[in-house]
Amino acid sequence: MLDSHFTPLLGLLAVVGILSVVITPRVRTADGFFRGWNDVGKAPGVLTLTFSQVTTWIFARSLLNAGILGYFYGIAGALAYSAYYGSFLTGWLIIDRLRFHHGNGNIQSFLQQRFGTLGSGCFNGLVSLRLLSEVFANLLVVGIVFEAAGGGASTAAIIAVAGVTLLYSMTGGLRGSLRTDVLQMTLLLVLITALFGLMLVHPAFDTPAILASSPDAGGPGWILLFVALLQVWSYPLHDPVMMDRGFIADQRDTRRSFLHAAWISTLCILAFGVLGVFAGLNAGDGEALLDTLGRLLGTPATLMLAAALVISAASTLDSTFSSAAKLAVKDMAVVDASTLNGRIAMLLFCLGGVGLVFVGTDDLYAATAVSGTASLFLAPVILFCILGGREVARWSFGVTFAVAIAGSGLYFLENAGHVTLLTPLTGLEHKYSRLLLITVTVLVIGMGAFGLGLRRSRPAA
Repeated sequence: MLDSHFTPLLGLLAVVGILSVVITPRVRTADGFFRGWNDVGKAPGVLTLTFSQVTTWIFARSLLNAGILGYFYGIAGALAYSAYYGSFLTGWLIIDRLRFHHGNGNIQSFLQQRFGTLGSGCFNGLVSLRLLSEVFANLLVVGIVFEAAGGGASTAAIIAVAGVTLLYSMTGGLRGSLRTDVLQMTLLLVLITALFGLMLVHPAFDTPAILASSPDAGGPGWILLFVALLQVWSYPLHDPVMMDRGFIADQRDTRRSFLHAAWISTLCILAFGVLGVFAGLNAGDGEALLDTLGRLLGTPATLMLAAALVISAASTLDSTFSSAAKLAVKDMAVVDASTLNGRIAMLLFCLGGVGLVFVGTDDLYAATAVSGTASLFLAPVILFCILGGREVARWSFGVTFAVAIAGSGLYFLENAGHVTLLTPLTGLEHKYSRLLLITVTVLVIGMGAFGLGLRRSRPAA
């Protein structure tokens, strides 16, 4: 028999899905499909860009990650995940230099100029894996939510959400994604605000307890916060969803959208993280995050929580599909830049992500940590080449890329229990302590390689 939460959740999501399909324009031009422009060649405004940036970064995995980190590690865990949203500030600096100083229309062209096929090829490989992981992780959250709601239909829900999102993504491309993002972000803001309000008025809510929930200064949450502050410099560059929205509008609107997205998204993620802290402080023995929040806040809040997670999953999926199409068709230029080829690319990434759901890990933060560590090879590129305008030898890029990939692979294998190397060598027991060590090591080697590979002459700006 279906759980009482299942049917209303299904109905609410059906309405959102139908609305998304209805408001999605059928785009026939390449500029509309890949760049998000309207029929007369006009870029979207600041509000649309801001809401699209926020909702595509407040994805289902992020909401659940923030809650889980707050649940287990207190306020430090919530702050640690929120720190990743400083990526909007560093992302704006990167975009501003790439577009308006170096004159590049995408990241690949810059890397091709500086490091040849090695640069663009390594970047395209990482970004492709990033997009696949986004499809996988957000669909995994859909399955988790529907499994908790009851009805035994998590697999069907995953396929349905993927199918509906793919349908309107293939219809509208990036332009359609921008339009549906506004609807989905509006709903998401209402849901997060309502959930946070219910928590604030709950008799068990205790502000001093929330603030004191991470008393150990060397605890995992604080270590993870330091990791985030190190990775936030390179993290945005390997996220095509964020970067794509930096090449749409003029300089003024682009800057404003990134700055507004920074504070809005940080507050939303922090709010969800504090919900996790609240649940952790009041959890029963063996009780999971979603079950605890459902017990504390009641059935209406449970439905709002589930709806927020699944709506955020859909909003990220359509943006991921549009970025996948742009990557394969425009940036990598593996096929002709037609809307048909863009739609085929979307389908292939969707199938790949769905396949990973049934064979991949269920550790949601692992994907963030692995991709964030792999992206560290971009930190020296940003410092020396994009911001500094310096020319660096290609071998430096190759060494830094190899070290970053090795570091991310080591973290994944250690975290999955396949190897045990760092604990015997260093005595570090917790996975986040090992992640910090790997992060610092990759950055030190990468910066050193770029420093040694510096060329005397500066390239023309």
